[in-house]
Amino acid sequence: MAGDQQAATVGQACFKQGMVKSTYGTGCFALLNTGEELVYSKNRLLSTIAYRLNGKTTYALEGSIFIAGAAVQWLRDGLKIIDNAAQTQLMAENADPESHVYLVPAFVGLGAPYWDPEARAAIFGMTRSTGQDEIARAALESVGYQTVDLINSKSSDMGSPLNGDTVLRVDGGMVASDWTMQFLADILGRPVDRPVVQETTALGVAWLAGMKAGVWPTMEEFSERWNLDRRFEPNMEAAEREKRLSGWHDAVSRTRSQAS
Repeated sequence: MAGDQQAATVGQACFKQGMVKSTYGTGCFALLNTGEELVYSKNRLLSTIAYRLNGKTTYALEGSIFIAGAAVQWLRDGLKIIDNAAQTQLMAENADPESHVYLVPAFVGLGAPYWDPEARAAIFGMTRSTGQDEIARAALESVGYQTVDLINSKSSDMGSPLNGDTVLRVDGGMVASDWTMQFLADILGRPVDRPVVQETTALGVAWLAGMKAGVWPTMEEFSERWNLDRRFEPNMEAAEREKRLSGWHDAVSRTRSQAS
């Protein structure tokens, strides 16, 4: 039996301690392989089982974001400024690069690491020159910012920053956007790998079944057959990254409920 995110972790071949995968669908779910140690989070993440193979249990830290691709759906169905998700890439490219608009997509509260169900969505930093392009860009950027919050929380729980060379493996419908994945790499300051097979949950379940039946390769062989579609390398200067993250955290603080 394999849960959704556990199956995606297997499908991404995240079998080594320290490997991280993040699935971007309506929401976002990031898992960090913690090996044989069950790490108890001090940052409101979930301590969970990644997988158990041949009687050996491997653990993980999991963080969930409520709104990822759902923010793009809101642009389409709520604001009606796009007809399909693919349009957001061109809009983000056309947005004023000097415009620092933040969308905190707390439409149903904030997930990890905040867990604030009473928080509500807001847009900050608008000027008279703010238009549809800037709002679309802010929606895509919000996914990257929220991922940073998850990764930083995982680093804190592990007692030290993740290795600077640690790669984030991504999957799900939203990763088809090159612009979004490049921003994700930039704001994380670490590489982002998009696989050839992006339906990794189905792939993970298929491998588990095939491996147990003896018709699919071993764990090591499966890892070797994991194929990269594209690696996104970070290009953003550290000072710019810190400036943007500071603006994001200020925006989040303004949406938080008093009870949180």
